[in-house]
Amino acid sequence: MPQFQACEHARTVSSFAPMKTERPKPAVLIPAQSKALVGLESGLRISDFVYLWGGAGSGKTTVLRELQRRTGAAWLGAREFLAETMKGTPDGLEESFCRTLIEALKKHQLVLVDDLAALDFEGVSCRGYTRAPYWKLAFAAVMERAQALGRKIVAGSSGHAPQVFSNRAYSYGISKFEPADYEALLQTFLGARARNLDAKKIHRFAPKLDAHDLRMACKWLAHGRKKFGTEEFIDYLRSQRLISNVNLGEVQAVDLRSLIGVDDVIRSLETHVVLPFENDELATKLGLRAKRGVLLHGPPGTGKTTVGRALAHRLKGKFFLVDGTFIAGASDFYANVHHVFQAAKENAPAVIFIDDADAIFQNNEEQGLYRYLLTMLDGLESEGRGRVCVMMTAMNLGDLPPALVRSGRVEVWLEMRLPDQAARRQIFEQHVASLPANLTAVNWDALAETSEGLTGADLKRTVEDAKALFAYAEVHGESKADAAEYFAEAIATIRANKEKYEESRASSSSGAARRAMGGNPFAPAEMFAAMMRQRNGE
Repeated sequence: MPQFQACEHARTVSSFAPMKTERPKPAVLIPAQSKALVGLESGLRISDFVYLWGGAGSGKTTVLRELQRRTGAAWLGAREFLAETMKGTPDGLEESFCRTLIEALKKHQLVLVDDLAALDFEGVSCRGYTRAPYWKLAFAAVMERAQALGRKIVAGSSGHAPQVFSNRAYSYGISKFEPADYEALLQTFLGARARNLDAKKIHRFAPKLDAHDLRMACKWLAHGRKKFGTEEFIDYLRSQRLISNVNLGEVQAVDLRSLIGVDDVIRSLETHVVLPFENDELATKLGLRAKRGVLLHGPPGTGKTTVGRALAHRLKGKFFLVDGTFIAGASDFYANVHHVFQAAKENAPAVIFIDDADAIFQNNEEQGLYRYLLTMLDGLESEGRGRVCVMMTAMNLGDLPPALVRSGRVEVWLEMRLPDQAARRQIFEQHVASLPANLTAVNWDALAETSEGLTGADLKRTVEDAKALFAYAEVHGESKADAAEYFAEAIATIRANKEKYEESRASSSSGAARRAMGGNPFAPAEMFAAMMRQRNGE
C-alpha cells in the first residue's frame, strides 16, 4: 500500500483551514436542492462516506457549499487539486489528489470533494494515462485512512462515482427540476420581474432545462428589456436552447393548409399532433398529449413529405427527422438514430418524423432498428417518455413489420390519397396564381378532368413543364393560340414516363420470378403436377 507524504507547503493546508471571517449567508436553495441537502445530512449521521449525484447545472456545488457553511468542512475542488498537481509530476495525478485529501482529513472531521467524476483516473485509462488502475488502490487507501481517523467524506459528481467509493457510500441525488424549482430559479435570476412569468407553462414546454439554461435565458431576455412575459421566454427557448437536427433554412416553407383534398388528414394532424404543442393551457386542462405513434401512408407524390416540412416549420426545435440521409447499414446508422431519439426526449414534447419508413424496413433487412423502434414506442407509454410522438410515412404498408404498426403502437392511421377532380382544379389554380394571364386562360375544369390519376406532385410538375414549354414557344415565335395545349403536352409526357416506369418494373419483377424458378417458365405447372402425384401416391 502506498505511503502518502504530508504536503510541504503551508498554503495547501491553509486552504482547508476554517474561515476566520464571518460565515457567508445561507444559500437560497430550490426545492430539489433542499431535498438533496437533507439527504446528505441524514447520510452523514449513519455513514462515513456520502455521494451526491446530479446532472450538469443541477446545483451540486451550491448544495455542497451550503453543507460546508453549516459544518465548517474542508473543501477540495478543481482549484485545490490543480494547485497540488502543479507541484508534482504529470504521471502522479492520483498521488497528488490523495495526498491533498489526506492532509484535509488530518485537519477536519469532514471533507467535501466537488465533481469527483472529473478526478476519476480509472475512467481515463483508455486515453493514455498508464497509472489509471493504480487510482482504485490509492483511493481505497485514503478511505481506510479516513475511517482510521474517524473522518467523513462527501463527494459530488455529475457522472458515475468511482466504484471503490460508490460501493461504500450512501447516495443522494438532485432530481429533475419540477415547476417549483423553475419558479425559484427564475426569482433568483430575475427578482421581481419573475412575477410576469408562468413557471408551470415554461416547465411544460421544456421540462429538462437545468439552472445554466434558465440563467442564460434570463440574462438574454433581461438585457435591454424592461418587461417580458412567458411567450417571449418560450420563444427564446425555442430559438436558442432547443435545437432540432433540421436546418429550417434548407426546408421549403409550407403550411399544412396548403395541402388540398386531404382536409380530414389535416384536421387529424391538427387535433392529435399540433394542438397539444401549441395550445398549452387547453392541453393541460384536458390532459391532452400528442399521439405516440402516427402512420401517414399513400402513393408517392401525395404530400407525405410535405406534411413533414410543414411540421418542421410549425414546431421548430421540437421537430426531429430521420430520412434518407441516415444510411441504413452504415456503421453509425444506429448511433445516429439513437441520438435523434435522445435529443427528442431531452426537448420533449417533440415529434420524430421517420420519412419513407417502408424503404428502411424493405426486405426485412433492418431488424435492429425494428426492435429498437418497438422498444421506444412501447416506452413512450410511460410518464417520462409520453411526450414524444413518432410519425412514420410509408408508400407500401406491406413492407412495414406487422408488430410495429399494430394497434396501440400506432394510434393514428392517416391516408394521403390521390386528389379528386375538384382538388386537382384547386391545385392547378394554386400553382398558376402568379402566372401571366395569357398562360392561365385555360378551362381548368377540363384540365382537371384530363389529369385524373395524377398526384399533387405530378400536377405541380405539369405546371412547371407547361411554363417551360410556353417560354420556349415565346422565344422561338411558336406560341400556341390555346394555352391549354402546353398543359396537355406536359400531362402527356408525365403519363408516358409513368407507363415506361411501370413497364420496366413489371419486366424486372417477371425476370426476378423466372430466375427464382431457374429460368423454366413451366416450373409452376410442373411443381403443381408433382404435388398432385405425391398426393395420389404415384
